[in-house]
Amino acid sequence: MYLDKKTLKIGRNDPCPCGSGRKYKKCCLHKGKQPSTQSTEELYFNSYKIRLKKAEDIEAIRKAGRLVLETLDLAEAAIRPGIATGELDAIVHEHTLAHGATPAPLHYRGFPKSCCISVNEVICHGIPDDRILNDGDIVNVDVTSILNGYFADANKTFFVGIPGPDARKIVSTARESLRVGMDMVRPGNTIGDIGWAIQHYAESQKCSVVREFVGHGVGFAFHEAPQIPHYGVRGEGVALVPGMVFTIEPMINLGKKDLKVLKDKWTAVTRDNSLSAQFEQTVLVTETGFESMTPYD
Repeated sequence: MYLDKKTLKIGRNDPCPCGSGRKYKKCCLHKGKQPSTQSTEELYFNSYKIRLKKAEDIEAIRKAGRLVLETLDLAEAAIRPGIATGELDAIVHEHTLAHGATPAPLHYRGFPKSCCISVNEVICHGIPDDRILNDGDIVNVDVTSILNGYFADANKTFFVGIPGPDARKIVSTARESLRVGMDMVRPGNTIGDIGWAIQHYAESQKCSVVREFVGHGVGFAFHEAPQIPHYGVRGEGVALVPGMVFTIEPMINLGKKDLKVLKDKWTAVTRDNSLSAQFEQTVLVTETGFESMTPYD
């Protein structure tokens, strides 16, 4: 897709701006419709409710992202056999407040804690409590901070003590799944390209991709358009353009992809009790590729 600073020009082989996921030449071109002459910002908001970020927004999200990474580092340093997940949540909460920020999960739709902590078979949205971490566990810590009105979101899965071979495999696969997804982020690629890359890699490792939870736009709010599935078809979906900011956060299961949500209405676990791991970063689409707003190796 060719972009200039004022308008979005659609080529015959580019994704159609109507949002169908088809190429322009196979969609609205045959209906006698012309490519939109709206500004990129107008087109993406009117068509997809996607709010593109300007330079000042991007810098503010970067600052929130740096705080998220500092907070994750503190949580990682505290992880050991014998610590309770509630103690990790307290570390996240106190560090966030001490830096003039707010933990976005706290009271979000009734969520009672300042971060999500998911252990072993828990896929996501684990509620920190008095659960004790044991040697050999894997634990995901998911942090979203609001700093000066801007949101950044990231998570990592950590080993507790000495991991076994299954733990090593699922954590490695989830980490690499995030990397291959991020590598697909550049102008002209589509949301479907991201999901395709993640699914292709994870399934090549005999693991599965959770369907029910997706990445999402972020920055002005906790969850914005667009949704970013971690599975999909290459070339389908909304075309990526500079200024888009969203999370990629594949949830990868060692067993089957099926899940169930527990009675607390938050905690999602693998139905077959297999291990699940996740890594997440907030990414910006740039003119030439992407930049992580929450960069880690």
